[in-house]
Amino acid sequence: MRDSIGLTFASALRAFLRQDPNIILVGEIRDLETAEIAVKAALTGHLVLSTLHTNDAPSSVNRLVNMGIEPFLVTSSITLICAQRLVRRLCVHCREPYPLSVPALLHAGFDAQDAETVVAMRAVGCPHCRHTGYRGRVGLYEVMEVTDAIRDLVLAGAPVVELRRAAVAHGMVTLRQSGLRKVKDGVTSLEEVARETLN
Repeated sequence: MRDSIGLTFASALRAFLRQDPNIILVGEIRDLETAEIAVKAALTGHLVLSTLHTNDAPSSVNRLVNMGIEPFLVTSSITLICAQRLVRRLCVHCREPYPLSVPALLHAGFDAQDAETVVAMRAVGCPHCRHTGYRGRVGLYEVMEVTDAIRDLVLAGAPVVELRRAAVAHGMVTLRQSGLRKVKDGVTSLEEVARETLN
C-alpha cells in the first residue's frame, strides 16, 4: 500500500466493496478503520472472512471492542470465530511411551477417566526426523459459534473468561482440549500442547 497517494488498506477494501462481491477476504484486521469497513460489509449481506491476533476465540470479541467497534455491531456481524495453533507432530518411527502420573495428567487438563488410561508419548529422535523427535505439524482448533447467549454476554460487557465459559457450555472444544485429544491419540507430546495453549 502507498499512503502517499492515498492507496491504503482501507481505501482498497472500499473499492472492492463497490464491485458488490458475495465473499470478501480481509487478510488481517489491525486497525479501527479496517475493522469498521469489515463489520459494515458483514452487516450488508457480504460473507467476510478475516484474521485477528488473539490468544483464543473468545478474546477476538474483546479485541474488536477494544479497537473501538461497538458491542452491538460485533454481535450483529460475527457468526463464527476459529482459533488455531500449530504443534509439532511426533515422529512415528521413534516416539515412545512416556508414563506420567495421574495428578500430572489431571493438572494438564485431562478428566479423571482419561487420566487413568492415557499413555502420553514423547519425542526421541532418529534418522527419519533428523534426530529431533518431530516430523511435520498438526493443527489445534477452537471453534466458537456466536450464539444468542454469547451475544447477550457481549452486550453486557462480560469479560473473556465468561465468554469462554458460555462457549464451552454450548459445546466449544478449547485449544487445550483439542491438544489433549492429539496427546491421547499419540500424535503430539504434552510438552508441545502445554507450550502452545492456555490451560
